[in-house]
Amino acid sequence: MTLQARHLIITGKVQGVGFRPFIYRLAHQLGLSGSVRNCTGQVEIHIQGTEAGLEQFCNEIVASAPAISAPYIQSVHSIEPDLEAETSRHFSILPSDNSDTPQIHIPTDFFTCDDCLAELRDPAQRRYAYPFINCTQCGPRYTLIKKLPYDRAATSMSGFTLCQDCRNEYEDPLDRRFHAQPLACPHCGPALQFRDGSQDVQDTAKALTACIKSLHEGKIIAVKGIGGYHLLCDAQNDETIDRLRQQKPRPDKPLAVMFPERGSEGLARIRQYVELTQDEADLLRSPARPIVLSRNKKPLSALIAPGLNELGVMLPYSPLHYLLLDAFDLPVVASSANISGEPVLTDSAEVEKRLSQVAQSFLHHNRGIVRPADDPVYRTIAGRPRPIRMGRGNSPVELDLPFSLSEPVLATGSHMKNTIALAWDDRIVVSPHIGDLDSPRSLLVFRQVIEDLQQLYQTRAKAVLCDAHPMYASSRWATESDLPVTPIFHHHAHASALVLDYWTDNRSTADDWLIFTWDGAGHGTDNTLWGGEALYGQPGNWQRVASMLPFYLPGGEKASREPWRSAAALCWQCGIHWTGLPAGAELLQQAWGKRHNTPQTTAVGRLFDAAAALTGLLQQASFEGQGPMLLEQASSALRPCQPMPQIENTQGLLQADWSGLLPLLMDDGRSISDRASHFHSCLAHTLLWQAQTVRQRHHVNNIGLCGGVFQNRKLSDYVVSLLEENGFRACMPIRLPANDAAICAGQVVEAVMSQTTSQ
Repeated sequence: MTLQARHLIITGKVQGVGFRPFIYRLAHQLGLSGSVRNCTGQVEIHIQGTEAGLEQFCNEIVASAPAISAPYIQSVHSIEPDLEAETSRHFSILPSDNSDTPQIHIPTDFFTCDDCLAELRDPAQRRYAYPFINCTQCGPRYTLIKKLPYDRAATSMSGFTLCQDCRNEYEDPLDRRFHAQPLACPHCGPALQFRDGSQDVQDTAKALTACIKSLHEGKIIAVKGIGGYHLLCDAQNDETIDRLRQQKPRPDKPLAVMFPERGSEGLARIRQYVELTQDEADLLRSPARPIVLSRNKKPLSALIAPGLNELGVMLPYSPLHYLLLDAFDLPVVASSANISGEPVLTDSAEVEKRLSQVAQSFLHHNRGIVRPADDPVYRTIAGRPRPIRMGRGNSPVELDLPFSLSEPVLATGSHMKNTIALAWDDRIVVSPHIGDLDSPRSLLVFRQVIEDLQQLYQTRAKAVLCDAHPMYASSRWATESDLPVTPIFHHHAHASALVLDYWTDNRSTADDWLIFTWDGAGHGTDNTLWGGEALYGQPGNWQRVASMLPFYLPGGEKASREPWRSAAALCWQCGIHWTGLPAGAELLQQAWGKRHNTPQTTAVGRLFDAAAALTGLLQQASFEGQGPMLLEQASSALRPCQPMPQIENTQGLLQADWSGLLPLLMDDGRSISDRASHFHSCLAHTLLWQAQTVRQRHHVNNIGLCGGVFQNRKLSDYVVSLLEENGFRACMPIRLPANDAAICAGQVVEAVMSQTTSQ
């Protein structure tokens, strides 16, 4: 037998996922000797034995790796065997080394694994009913880690000293809790505290009992989870839900519902209320444990998603959620504990101070949340679930770039649905959802995440990218950062983010694109508000080839929450009298005529608002997108119709003329459903007509659809079917949302490719 040795460097998601214990067990199983250790973001392995054993070891590293890991063998080199180590036949786990160049991959927060769940429910186990049970295959990561290497001292568990029993598990390489950094038990770990107006319960078991009792009493409870607090209440108690809506306040925006896990696949309760596709069922049980928007089958409470026929459903993902849902045995509303639009709250004192008018009770715990992470949300669009919001369980999102950056850059994203991105070398990392940057807390978390990503990945940005709109809070931060700043046009970033999802490694073989970027508003190259654009070309070289006929918005940004303003703008521009105007609109019309605070826009999102108002569905919105959501809900099957007439302006830009839709939308002799359906159909056929016209001129076949408008399932499904029937390749975002959450990634792609194009 000839002794051989190898030195391996493993990158990818290999920290915080039980990878070193896996390597230890694999080496022992194959009779190999050597060592493994964490470096900063990668794993270094020295392994020796027979050639056959080493070959099998290298194959099994990827084939049999822990399910929540994603290893990549960066390098394998033959080295001289260590004869002394071979004599002892010993394999060891060495202390972490953080002296090398970092190759960091941050693990996301993981749902409770089956092994821990079985322990949680077994009275014979010492962690029975313990809300913080975890192992190397489950538990918090991103929201717990302060810095890398991933060791207990670098997490929010550093203040909890392991008891002897936990220490024994932690130090046993054959135990599934070997080096599980959040490891704890009732004797040495975090505990629950229940507080309401009359009691302060600091015993974990009693706190759980008190919380469940409060749920049965119809109370609203702020419960601390993995990435922040939820507001929980009985999802079948209309009086309680109504109180939650009034006091938060959140009068109309849909609420998510968490169901007890029941049945062989855990989805029996959910299936009673919604129709699940196989993809949606798989997604609900995936490691991310997201909220999945699914079609209603029978009512739960009319107050959960007023006027809509789908429900945001989710399964428990933390031990605490399992304990609460197992005992309560009913679905609960699980709404983010925040002030509307802000990041989810994480601090107990702040929760009690800011949400005391909403929650009657509070279930706290003393395991720190280092940074917030809201629940991710998915919706099935064009045949597959697509992300609406990224968060706990699937963020930060780490993507490979088809190029290498000369220096690290930070992209600050948009103003609404903000996320930020850090990019260096050939990597980009997109943060979890931060939110709308309208409040001091949102800006605080925005700044925190910017610092956190750079600290966690040990990469400092040398330049900043921002939206071209100078008044966005993200853009203002960029200009004050003391770093070189490059503004990126909003819709160029949208288009480039979509291309990133489909880009091959060899860009020279990539075809040109025609990308429709339809949303509510974005700063355009002509200093107007775009939102109905068709961009032809490649990242870094987009040409605006089609759009909507522009109109003027009275009151500017107010129009996003007051759909009647968009309707009024269209009617005034066409000289049509509309009886739906509110009292006092005459003065606004005079200001509109003089173009006072009336920005020009082409936004399809505002056309949707106008259609919702003109059909009588909604005049005042309590949340962004409410009018378009109700219009989608109201529409029935979409049918072929004529596209909008096209005008070609003096610059050769195709402009769709929406004016012919107004009489139809205002026709009370037709049902709202018929009017809503025709509006959707007309937009879809207009898009097809523009795509066909551009194809005749530029021979383009790749059609992209991005921007918040394409989160409309009715429209997107029909558009994709029309495009494919006419020989186009229709592409929608896959890994990042279609909305502004992808802007930061697009800013990076657009900035780099703009430099390449100009050279």
